[in-house]
Amino acid sequence: MPGAAEPYRLGAHLAGDGIDVAVVASRADAVDLCLLDDGGEGLTERRFRLLRGAGGVWHGHVAGVRAGQHYGLRVHGPWDPAAGLFHNPAKLLLDPYARAVSGQVELVPPVYGHRVDDRLHPLPGFAADPHDSAPFVAHGVVVDDAFPAPVRRPRVPWGRTVLYEAHVRGLTMRLPGVPEHLRGTYAGLAHPATIAHLRDLGVTAVELLPIHAGSPEPFLVERGLTNYWGYNTLAFFAPEPRYATLAAQAAGPAAVLTEVKGMVHLLHEAGIEVILDVVYNHTSEGGVGGPSLSLRGLDNLLYYLHDPANPGALVDVTGCGNSLDFRRTRVVQLVLDSLRYWVSEVGVDGFRFDLAVTLGRHGSRFSPDHPFLVALATDPVLAGTKLIAEPWDLGPDGWQTGAFPPPMADWNDRFRNAVRTFWLTDPAAASHGRVGHDLRDLATRLAGSADLFSHGEVPGGRGPLASINFVTAHDGFTLADLVTYDGKHNEANTEGNRDGTNDNRSWNHGVEGPVTADDGGVVGGVALEARSGLAGTSDIAAARRRSARNLLGTLLLSAGTPMLTAGDERGRTQRGNNNAYCQDNEISWMDWAPAPERDDLLATTRHLLRLRREHPVLRPERFAAGRTAHGDALADLAWYDADGRGMDAAAWYDPNTRVLQMQRSGQPVGDVDALLVLNGSLGAVEVTLPPGRPGAGRVLVWDSVWESPQAPRPAEARATLAPLSMRLYLSTR
Repeated sequence: MPGAAEPYRLGAHLAGDGIDVAVVASRADAVDLCLLDDGGEGLTERRFRLLRGAGGVWHGHVAGVRAGQHYGLRVHGPWDPAAGLFHNPAKLLLDPYARAVSGQVELVPPVYGHRVDDRLHPLPGFAADPHDSAPFVAHGVVVDDAFPAPVRRPRVPWGRTVLYEAHVRGLTMRLPGVPEHLRGTYAGLAHPATIAHLRDLGVTAVELLPIHAGSPEPFLVERGLTNYWGYNTLAFFAPEPRYATLAAQAAGPAAVLTEVKGMVHLLHEAGIEVILDVVYNHTSEGGVGGPSLSLRGLDNLLYYLHDPANPGALVDVTGCGNSLDFRRTRVVQLVLDSLRYWVSEVGVDGFRFDLAVTLGRHGSRFSPDHPFLVALATDPVLAGTKLIAEPWDLGPDGWQTGAFPPPMADWNDRFRNAVRTFWLTDPAAASHGRVGHDLRDLATRLAGSADLFSHGEVPGGRGPLASINFVTAHDGFTLADLVTYDGKHNEANTEGNRDGTNDNRSWNHGVEGPVTADDGGVVGGVALEARSGLAGTSDIAAARRRSARNLLGTLLLSAGTPMLTAGDERGRTQRGNNNAYCQDNEISWMDWAPAPERDDLLATTRHLLRLRREHPVLRPERFAAGRTAHGDALADLAWYDADGRGMDAAAWYDPNTRVLQMQRSGQPVGDVDALLVLNGSLGAVEVTLPPGRPGAGRVLVWDSVWESPQAPRPAEARATLAPLSMRLYLSTR
C-alpha cells in the first residue's frame, strides 16, 4: 500500500481519495490497519499492512475510505511479558488518536491479551490468548471535523472567574425545563434552562468531569456498578458517546462529536467557558493483568511507566494500575496533540489535569521544569486557555500544591482543610471541651495562600488567583453532607464502607444524618445547646444551615479563584456518601425539587457571587504587603482582634482566639474598602470594628446568620456576632 502523505500526522485522517493513517508502535514487527464493516450478518474485516517509517511510526494511505468508517489496529511482534512486550495480533486495538469511538468494551476473556479464567484472572504462565477481541471492544471511527466556526471565546479573565464543577449527566438528569430526551446529555447541558441557572447563579465556567471516552473497571462490572465519574479513559481524543442524546448515538459517532461541539458553542454564546477534567495520568487498561485495548498492545514499554530493572512490572503512582511515562517524547506528544485538538477543533477553554504530579515526573521525581509543563506554558495553541492542576498523586513526594509553574493554577487542598477545620472540626472539638487550632493557617488562606503561590521566576509568583479555592469537590462530602455527617456512609458502593477518605473534617452538629421537624433542638432528650455547645441556637437544622453558609461565604469572599461543586448552592446531599464514583443514580444526580431552605441557600450564593463580581477588592490579583501605599489611609491588608486592635504575635498562636477581622483597602483597585469579620467560637461575641477610612462609614452587606440576603444596613462601631457566624462590611465613600 502507498504511504501516508504526512506520516508524522498521527491518527486516521481524510486525505484525498481516502484516508491517511499513522500510528506509533516502535517495537512491532508489523502493523495492520483493519477496516470494519457490519452488513447485518456479523462483523467483517479488511486488513491493510502499514509501512514501517522513521521513529517507530507505521503509516499508509487507503483509497475509497470515507467518514464513518470503523477501524482498528492489529500489531504483530514479540510476546514476552517478562520483558514488558505484549504484542498479540488477535487483539483489535483502538487507535490512540481516534477522534470518535463506536461501541463499548465488554469485559470478557477475549479482550485480554493473555489467557484468563472466568473471573478474568490471569492463568499461570501468562500465555498469549488467541481469541479475536474485535466483537467486544470499542472501534475507532473516521470523522470529518467540519463544523461551523465557534463564536468568539468568552475569554473570562482569571480575576472574574468562578468555576462550577459539574457532571454532564448528573447536572440535568432531573432539571425541570429540560425535555426528557435531553436530560443527562451534552445537549441538555447547553439547554436554555441549564444555561439560565448557570448565568443567574453567577458562575463563569463549567468544569466538567471527564468526557473522554472510557471503559469500565472489572471489579465494578462484577458488582453491577459503573464508573460514573469517568476517571478511566480509553480514548484521549474521542468524547464519551453515552452522554450524547439517543438520536445522536443512533446517527453515529460524528453526530456525537457534533453535539459536543454544539454544547461548547451554545455555552460560549451565553458567556460561559468550558473546562474539561482530563485524565492523562493513566488509562483504562489497568495493571499488567488488565485488558489489551490500545497502548498496551501497541507499545507497552513506550507508553507506560515501568520498573527499569523489571520491565514486565508497571510502576503505579496513580493507584489505578498503570501510569503513563512522561519521560517519553511520544507520551508528551500524545497528550499535547489531544489538548490542542480539544481547543482548536472542539473549542474548549481549558483543562483540569487529574493527578497532575504524574504528568511532571521524571520517573519517580517530580519537576516543575518538566518538558511537558514547559510545553504547556509555551504552546501557542494552548496560550490563553485555563490550565489547572490537581497537584498530587500517590507516588513519592506526591503532594505538590503550589509547586506547579505558571500559567497553571492549582487546586488548593490547604484552603479546603483550613476552612473546614475552622468552621467544623474546631467547633466540634470545642463542644466536647477540647482545644482546636490557631488562626495562622486560616488567615493565610483568606489572604490568597502566599506561602504556596508567591514564589517563582516572576516577582510575586503566580499570585492569589492561581489558588483554586474549594471546600468541596466531586470527591468527598457535599456541602450539605459536611454539616450533617461525622463519618462516611458509602455502603451503596458495596465495599463495606472501606472506600473513601476518613479525613472529612466534617461535623454533624450533634446527631448523625438528617433531622426532622420533630427532632427540634432536642436529641435523645438532650438540648442541642448542651449537646453541641451552640449557645443561642436551638435547632440542629438551622445550625447546619448557618455552618454551610459560613463555608460558602469563606470560599467566595477569600482571595483566590473559587470553585463551587454543582448542587452545593441548593444543599445537594449524597446521603453521606463521600466517594460516589460508582453511583449513577439519585445519590449523585442534582436534586432540583423546590424547598424553602434550598431557595434561601441559592439566593445566598447568588448574593455572594454578585458582591464578588461587583467589588474587585474581594478578588485581589496581587498579594498584599500589609503596608499603606502613598496617598492611601489604610493598609492594603490588615488584621484585627475582637477589640478592633491589630493582632499581636501571641494571639496568632493562641488556639483560644476565635475572632478574626480582615480589612482590605479598595483604593488600589478603585473600589470601596472591605471588612470581613469571623466568629469561630460557640458563643456570641461583642466585636469592636477597627478604624476605617477617615470620613467613610460602613454598611453590613451580608451576615451568615441571615437565612437569605437582606438589604444593607448601617454598621455600628460595636456589634454582637452570633455564635459561629461571619459578616462582610463595605465602606461608603
